[in-house]
Amino acid sequence: MSAKDYLFDGSRKVCLKDMPTTAGDRKKDKAELVEKTAKNIARAAELQERLYAAGREGLVIALQARDAAGKDSLIKKVFSGLNPAALEVTSFKAPNSTELSHDYLWRIHQALPPRGKIGLFNRSQYEDVLAVRVHHLEKTYKLAKRCITDDFFQRRFRQLRSWEEYLYDNGLRMVKIFLNVSRDEQRRRFLDRLELEEKHWKLSTSDMKERALWAEYDAAYEDCINQTATPECPWYVLPADNKWYTRYLMSEILVDILEEMDPQFPPLDPAEEAKLPQIMVELEMED
Repeated sequence: MSAKDYLFDGSRKVCLKDMPTTAGDRKKDKAELVEKTAKNIARAAELQERLYAAGREGLVIALQARDAAGKDSLIKKVFSGLNPAALEVTSFKAPNSTELSHDYLWRIHQALPPRGKIGLFNRSQYEDVLAVRVHHLEKTYKLAKRCITDDFFQRRFRQLRSWEEYLYDNGLRMVKIFLNVSRDEQRRRFLDRLELEEKHWKLSTSDMKERALWAEYDAAYEDCINQTATPECPWYVLPADNKWYTRYLMSEILVDILEEMDPQFPPLDPAEEAKLPQIMVELEMED
C-alpha cells in the first residue's frame, strides 16, 4: 500500500473500523521503508528550502489523534530533519478564557505560518468538532441562543470547509492527518507510561476518561473527516500502531505535497545580476 491508499479527498467515505491500524504485510519491508523514510526527509528538506526562498505558498499539516497515538514522536522523527527557520510548530491545548471569548478559529488563524514556511499543528481547529462534540461543550459556551442550534456542528463543518478554501485561495494549503491507533495498542502504550518512570510525565487521568468514549470519538472522527475532506485540503487516515510505518507514510505525504507545489528558487533581480562581474572582481582582488 502507498500513502494514497489512506487519502480521503471527498470522493469516498471513511469507516474507521475498516481502516488498518498496523503496517500489515509491509512489516516484512521494515528495513527498506525505514531507509526510504530517511531519503524522503532529505528530499523534503531540499523542497522546503525552495519553498522558503520562493515565499509564494505555505503549507499547514494538522495532526489529530487519540491519546498515545504518537503525534509527538512523529513530529520529532520526521520534521526535525527540516530547517527549523522555515518550520513553525504549534501545540493547541484546551482554550483559555481569552480564546473562548473569541470565535473558535481566532487562535488558529494567529498560528498560521506565512507563505514560504511550513506550519505543523499538534491538534488543531478540529478539536472544536471532536472533543467539543463528544463532551457537548458547546452547551457551556457564552454564545447567543441563536448560535446554539441543532445543526451547530453541521454549520461548523461548513465553516471549516469554507475557511480552508479561503486559505487555499490565498496561497496556504492545509493537509489533515489522523493517526489511527488501535484500542489494544493504546492500552499497551498507557501501560508503558505507568511502568516506565521516564514516561510518567505523559500520564493523565483524563486519558482513561477519553478512552471510555472510544465509540463516540470514532463516530465524531468519521463524520468530521467525511464532512471536511476536499481535493484541495484532504485528510489522510494513517495506521499508527507501528510508528516506523506511520513515519514512512508521513514522509511520503510530505514529499508528495511539496513536489506537487513545485517551489522554485526565485531568479536574481536583473539589476543585482548586472553587478555580479564587479563583485567577482572585487572578491578576487582580496586574494
